[in-house]
Amino acid sequence: MEFDLEYNADRPHLIIPEYGRHIQKLVDHCIALEDVAGRNKMAKAIVDVMGNLQPHLRDVPDFKHKLWDQLFIISDFKLDVDSPYEKLEKEVLQAKPERLEYPKYASKYRYYGNNIQTMIDMALTWEEGEAREALYFTIANHMKKCYLNWNKDTVDDAVIFKHLVDLSKGKIDLTNSNETLSEVKDLLRKKKSIHKSNNKSSHTNKQRPKKKY
Repeated sequence: MEFDLEYNADRPHLIIPEYGRHIQKLVDHCIALEDVAGRNKMAKAIVDVMGNLQPHLRDVPDFKHKLWDQLFIISDFKLDVDSPYEKLEKEVLQAKPERLEYPKYASKYRYYGNNIQTMIDMALTWEEGEAREALYFTIANHMKKCYLNWNKDTVDDAVIFKHLVDLSKGKIDLTNSNETLSEVKDLLRKKKSIHKSNNKSSHTNKQRPKKKY
């Protein structure tokens, strides 16, 4: 007795394996139909079967549209039927996305982060007055706090003012100002209090009993 066994390695490649080989064969048969009305009728039936095989996607927006797109993908875009949606083009599917530029740091002061440059650029667009001056010192205090995250010891206000001049390309100069920045101990105390608060909240959540449903 001889058995004619068929191995997957000898079978045609499945374009979307999730739908199985039977759907692939149905699509191939639909492509071979010469009658246009017959192809359209069979294509709609195949889409209905595909929907039944993916019931978890029924709540996804444009569920039917996705199924028709997948139908054309399975047919390798050879299926000529009337779709209720705009037919997906092979070139559009295979088009490569635009290349994303690798993020570059605006300056050598990386420990301040990228957002600090955005804050400085925004501050320079404000009208002259007390509000803009207050924003300058707010930015400087934030820079001082970021610097302490990088250097745990201490930092002089003159260093922060110099870095602010460099980052603003000379447009923000607080070196001759009578105002001073927040004390290092105050900034460190705030950071420690926030850290303790987060740890306390985390510990409370761990002790909270889980509800049984």
